Amino acid sequence: MQKIKFLTAIASLFVWTANAQVLNEDADLLASYKSEIPYFQELITGGQYEEAPKNIEGHPFYFSRQFENGNLRINGVTYSDVPLMYDEFRDQVLTFHPIQKQKLLINPEKVEAFRLANGEEFRFFEGNENYYYNGNGLYQVLNKKAILVLVKHYKTTKAKQEVGRFTDEFIEKEARFLWKEGQFYSISKAYQVAPILGLEKKILKKKMKAMGLRFKGDPDKYLLEAVDFAEEFLTQSAQ
Repeated sequence: MQKIKFLTAIASLFVWTANAQVLNEDADLLASYKSEIPYFQELITGGQYEEAPKNIEGHPFYFSRQFENGNLRINGVTYSDVPLMYDEFRDQVLTFHPIQKQKLLINPEKVEAFRLANGEEFRFFEGNENYYYNGNGLYQVLNKKAILVLVKHYKTTKAKQEVGRFTDEFIEKEARFLWKEGQFYSISKAYQVAPILGLEKKILKKKMKAMGLRFKGDPDKYLLEAVDFAEEFLTQSAQ
């Protein structure tokens, strides 16, 4: 019964992009799918998840350390209501086996995109393999423009100074990038933004100051507004 409920949930699909395939729950194809692949093979081919060592304080997960229903796109098919967790230390997406109730890794080579229960969207990107924390290439996507604002969420471990139950602790970190025409541009300072957007530094600085935005204060909003402004400014200048 648990297996049927799980398969029914994951078969309820939505169109994430125009290219995503949609399975009709009433179609013969879906009935055949349930019969021939009863354990949702696309999700359980990554192997069993290995828990973090108990001597590390905290946890390796992003947003929630409990399974919550999200959306997942693999092999061009988008599935909704899939129990998901995101291990940002290993840069891997997890689900669980519907029968054995085990945490299972989703094969990272199959993951194209996923959306967590809080609405945050992540996608797989190539081209940033030289970045130390690139992991499996999963980045949070903050906008839907020609130039994307991406955030890399990752965790590292740090040795604890005091003697006790834990020898190390998980530390949450972030890095930001602009993605333009298939290229990654690392952004850690405000002055790096304008040249990538094709703007003069003084023009962008004046606009951001008028909006009361500082990169250090709210880097995500700063980058989003900068991309929007650049798109509008360059369009008007070209007319």
